[in-house]
Amino acid sequence: MDNGAERWRSYLSGDDNALRDIINEYGMPLRMFLRSVISDPDIAEEATVETFVKIAVKKPKYNGKASFKTWLFTIGRNTAVDMARSRKTREAVSLDDTVQPGDSAEDLYFRSEQNLALHRAMEKLKPEYRAVLFLRYFENLQVKETAKIIKKSENNTKVLLHRAREALRSQLEKDGFDYEIQ
Repeated sequence: MDNGAERWRSYLSGDDNALRDIINEYGMPLRMFLRSVISDPDIAEEATVETFVKIAVKKPKYNGKASFKTWLFTIGRNTAVDMARSRKTREAVSLDDTVQPGDSAEDLYFRSEQNLALHRAMEKLKPEYRAVLFLRYFENLQVKETAKIIKKSENNTKVLLHRAREALRSQLEKDGFDYEIQ
């Protein structure tokens, strides 16, 4: 059992500090993942908060079939997709509009030239491509865990991952970058 699952059990037993630990450990990665799914930073932020509110209030059952992170990210993805659907008019915000001096650590991460080019290229991809690339390469999840989160079979996830890598490579080349994707 991973630390997240142990903390979840502690929270369910009445330890409020365990939930705080879960939020501290998974909050930033969840928000970045949701940003890759939705591309609207406001919805991603709101969905991140809503995900933690849901688990704190509703206390859904974690059965241990998947890792705690996979379980949490699945709840977050479903929450974000529901929120995005409910907002008929949404606009993608470019990174230029969101990265300013004094921004958060995640914004600073994307400042380097290669990472900025990669991020911009990923924003131009289909949402399902962004999601699968983020989960596999930024969160280092296995194909099996990624498949559970995006609700596809492992074989479909492998095909999607291959297509996503090719689309990203093509986009980076269009943008004038020679970027090796593994």
